[in-house]
Amino acid sequence: SHLVPVCNWRQDQPGGGPVDDRIAAEVPVALTYNRVSHVVMMATPSDLEDFGLGFSLTEGLIGAPQDLLSTRIIPRTGGLELAMTVGEAWFDRLSVQRRNMAGRTGCGLCGAENIEQALRYPQPVGRTLQLSNSALQRAVSALERHQPLQADTGASHGAAWCSPEGRILQLREDVGRHNALDKLIGSLFRGGFEPSAGFALVSSRASYEMVSKAASVGIELLAAVSAPTTLAVEFAEGCGMTLVGFARPGRHNVYTFPRRIRDGD
Repeated sequence: SHLVPVCNWRQDQPGGGPVDDRIAAEVPVALTYNRVSHVVMMATPSDLEDFGLGFSLTEGLIGAPQDLLSTRIIPRTGGLELAMTVGEAWFDRLSVQRRNMAGRTGCGLCGAENIEQALRYPQPVGRTLQLSNSALQRAVSALERHQPLQADTGASHGAAWCSPEGRILQLREDVGRHNALDKLIGSLFRGGFEPSAGFALVSSRASYEMVSKAASVGIELLAAVSAPTTLAVEFAEGCGMTLVGFARPGRHNVYTFPRRIRDGD
């Protein structure tokens, strides 16, 4: 976060003067593969190695973490370059499907060239995870305490990986909800990721792309603090994922496959 001077006006304090305000950093990050530009995303410039790995995996640009051979962060005028190197076979495949698009913090289809490409369902997820409503609520209640950038600025999203008991094990933040989830997924794969060993909780709404990204790496349950969209529910149904929305302290809605969640502690 960065400190900037602002004029602060409050109804209960007429004549308020300048104060310092913390705002979240947002910069253009150019993702390149083997020195060829792929996409520019507007992102928070932290945990970018995780971002590069997670984005590459969830977009199907590589098949496994080891396919990403190296990652470098290079300062560029006005932003950063996330320079990644992949094997020749993956680069040839990437060259065929490469698309140039400007990623925005609220992006949805993220540059898909046609409807069929945009609505391609991920492979079905596993059916191992079991947790309780109480465990889900424990994670929801703890989420705010694990988001330091959001506490500082009020402008970032968080994506958390939680144990079946509701403990938050890992969290990544970004001004973009998709970026936060990609960062989380990248960090999980760096540590040896087992999709059935937990669930994902995000501080945003559940769009189709959030479901698609989570399902693409086998996550069985995605919980969002805000609403899902119709496509998100349809995608969750299609790949066997449990989708939870409006996950707030004291309540949540289960939209698909409620059998993974039981009553009790």
